[in-house]
Parts: sequence; C-alpha cells; structure tokens
Amino acid sequence: MSFPDMSATAHHRNSLVMDPLSYDRHSLSEEHEIQLSSMTDEQRLVFNEVMEAALNNKGGVFFVYGYGGTGKTFLWRALCACFRSKGDIVVVVASSGIAATLILGGVTAHSRFGISINVTEDSICSRIKPGNDLAELLIRAKLIIWDEAPMTHRHCFEALDKSLKDVMRLLDVGNAELPFGGKVVVFGGDFRQTLPVVSKGSRADVVAASLCSSYLWSFCKLYISFFKYQYYRFM
Repeated sequence: MSFPDMSATAHHRNSLVMDPLSYDRHSLSEEHEIQLSSMTDEQRLVFNEVMEAALNNKGGVFFVYGYGGTGKTFLWRALCACFRSKGDIVVVVASSGIAATLILGGVTAHSRFGISINVTEDSICSRIKPGNDLAELLIRAKLIIWDEAPMTHRHCFEALDKSLKDVMRLLDVGNAELPFGGKVVVFGGDFRQTLPVVSKGSRADVVAASLCSSYLWSFCKLYISFFKYQYYRFM
C-alpha cells in the first residue's frame, strides 16, 4: 500500500492556524449583525474601508486615534466577528496584557510576534521565519489589529514591518516594497496617554520613540474617533 500524501493535510498540524479557524461561525454571524445595527456613521466608515482593503487584498495601514470610551474596542470586535464568521483569520494583539484580554483571541504583541525586549532599529521578530507556523498564520491572516499602539516603541513596528516583508516577498517579490509586506494593519490608541518608556530619556527622546516618528507613519491613514460609547452585550 502506498503512503498517504501528507502535504495536503500539513496545515492541519499548525495549531496557530487551526485555532483561529475553530470559532463558531454561526454565533459570530449573529453577533456581527447586532454590531452592525449599533454602529455610528464614523465607525461604519472605518469598518467599510478596512473591510474593502482586506477583502480586495489591497493592503493598507490604518490608525484609529481616540481616547478611552470612544468605541475602538467595539470596532475591533466588529471587524473580528465579520472576518471570523466568513472563515478568515484575524490576528489581534495589544501593547498591554489587559488590553489584549478585551478581544477574543487577543495576545500581547511581544508574545505573538517574538519582539525582543531590548529592541533596536536593526531588530526583527525572532519568531517570524519563512516557512514556520507563525509565518503561515500571518500569510493567511486577512487583518492584523494592534491596540494601544502609541505606548510601544517605534522599533517594534519597524521590526514587524521588516519580518512581514521577508515572509510576504516569497508570495510576490513586489510585497517587499509595501508596508508590512502588503498586509492590512489597523492600529489604535491615544497619544495623550502612556507613550513609550525611554530610560533617562528627555521629552524629545520619547517623541522620537513614538510611532508617529517612524517611517511607517507616512503610510497610515488616520481616523480621529469621537465615537459615542457603545453599550453592547451579545446575548
């Protein structure tokens, strides 16, 4: 008897891919319908533009800027429910552990991407390597959401940018010239809250360490959110 062709089922051994595909699509679809009916016009604008970019594989970098209580987390949940109900993968990370727990499937950015603690301008994400399980997850992901982004050093975003370009160029050489290798990335947060901590740094050093001082900032489409707070509970 011939041996079975295991290449066809290789992706089933990747738990990083299988776990995000195991959500209950029916309940997520119902949840998404409720969320759509509760959105403000501003939220719907951001939602539609991110959806269009992701579903059409256009790529793009978005930043939703707003203080606490303006509905950013509600928007993240709506995006996740929409994509996951269709069987797509959304990678959700946050700069802090507390923020990561507010969204189903959320983890810290350092944990998910393998960003070093002492990050420099030459750093890359140590866990993202062409051909490994995490690289497969990111290739298949329709969307990456990074909450509380302003409190993270800009070198962390640049490390992810370099690593994604390295992985995505294997699919298309042109992806190496696109921010984050052509993936759709949505950042959120408030620059008036905690900024990156720079040891013994001046105010100028802190500003220089922020995302808005990175070369990636010029690619960000900025939305200033003053959303009405959403009182939402899914039964």
